[in-house]
Amino acid sequence: MLQKNQIYEAVISDYTAEGQGIAKIEGWTVFVPNAIAGERCRVRIEKVGKTWASGKIVEILEKSEHRMNRACPVAKLCGGCDFWHMDYEEESRLKAQRVRDCLNRLGGEKLTEVPILGAPTCREYRNKAQYPVAAKKNKAFAGFFKAGTHQVVENDRCLILPRETDRVKDIVVDYVNQTRVSVYDEAAHTGLLRHIYVRRGAVSGQILVCLAVNGRAIPKPEQLIEKLKAVPGFTTLVLSVNTKKGNAILGDEEIVLYGPGYIEDTMCGLNFRLSPRSFYQVNHHQAQRLYEAAISQAEITKDDTVLDLYCGVGTITLCMAKAAGKVIGVEVVPQAVEDAKDNAVRNGIENAEFFCGDAGQAALSLEQQGIKADVAVVDPPRKGLNADTIEALARMAPRRIVYVSCDPATLARDVALLKQRGYRVKNAMAADLFPRCAHVESVVCLSRK
Repeated sequence: MLQKNQIYEAVISDYTAEGQGIAKIEGWTVFVPNAIAGERCRVRIEKVGKTWASGKIVEILEKSEHRMNRACPVAKLCGGCDFWHMDYEEESRLKAQRVRDCLNRLGGEKLTEVPILGAPTCREYRNKAQYPVAAKKNKAFAGFFKAGTHQVVENDRCLILPRETDRVKDIVVDYVNQTRVSVYDEAAHTGLLRHIYVRRGAVSGQILVCLAVNGRAIPKPEQLIEKLKAVPGFTTLVLSVNTKKGNAILGDEEIVLYGPGYIEDTMCGLNFRLSPRSFYQVNHHQAQRLYEAAISQAEITKDDTVLDLYCGVGTITLCMAKAAGKVIGVEVVPQAVEDAKDNAVRNGIENAEFFCGDAGQAALSLEQQGIKADVAVVDPPRKGLNADTIEALARMAPRRIVYVSCDPATLARDVALLKQRGYRVKNAMAADLFPRCAHVESVVCLSRK
């Protein structure tokens, strides 16, 4: 049995879904962060479970050719990025392997490889940031949570964010310290400012600033607004009222302090309105490539009715409207549905309808109304499709289902369930929308047998 605090020599053989290295030591599976496959290391055991252990590298005896010096000084502490210690070639390989392995192991496929849409850059690509705020020696600071904790790691410059986003963060923190705005204490449920949320349009350059607050007002808002006007693209300031306990960032009520309460951006040649709660992919360039791939795989014709479940602000829905006879979008967030309807109007698209509701219930309702989808597109949250949605899709029997996923494991699970209901995998691919982070998107096209 492995002993805690004992040092062992091991070879890193593989990766976990989160990108940690895996080593076999005396028959035990040991998880090792900041490791690269092929490296021989000395590993100190830090935790021992019943069938597994976790450890930490104390010395690299044989270094991988893919290892590189971290460009981010807080990368080992911050829970945002996972792969600054390796080059992008290895990161892309492990992400594609993760999608393939999940589809083979959980989805019952026999894929030899899955292609990946690699990103052209690993820097300044992310169009949204949510900074938790904390205090140290009565002084506020913002950053990101340490992995697995709610301990805030201060970060002056996040390399995957545009400089304007970090500048907004710094301005808000300065305002908080100057006006003595209290910082939220999660344990005591006291204090005002919880999170600083910043969204920037990649094409428009417009910036939305949203403060998640445990209250309904902030002191001297005009002072903050004047400071934010110095940031190119600053468009609107919104308060998100969140007085509930828990770790949800945004509340159910929004109070606009400056501007229209939303920004605009362009995706696939269409103009979109984005509110704080609107779902919009964080990597604009890669999202366009992902959507283009999904639309191509759908093989839509002008005779088709397309159903888009989990449609957000209607990005995929409206992009597919050009090729389809009719598109129907379903989304559970009311504000996102209103944004989607507005986006259809502002783009002159008349063959799109949007409904607010749970994806599964809405799909069953449409099926009961006799509405038949020729093509269905699903882009669910990380938990994947629920049972109602899968049953509704099976009863609608679209000739093709395009599944866009942010979690390969739940994707593979759902693929297996859809295969039991008469579908087969036509093709699959990965898309890296999160360079330097462990998440990976994927697209699977299923056709009816």
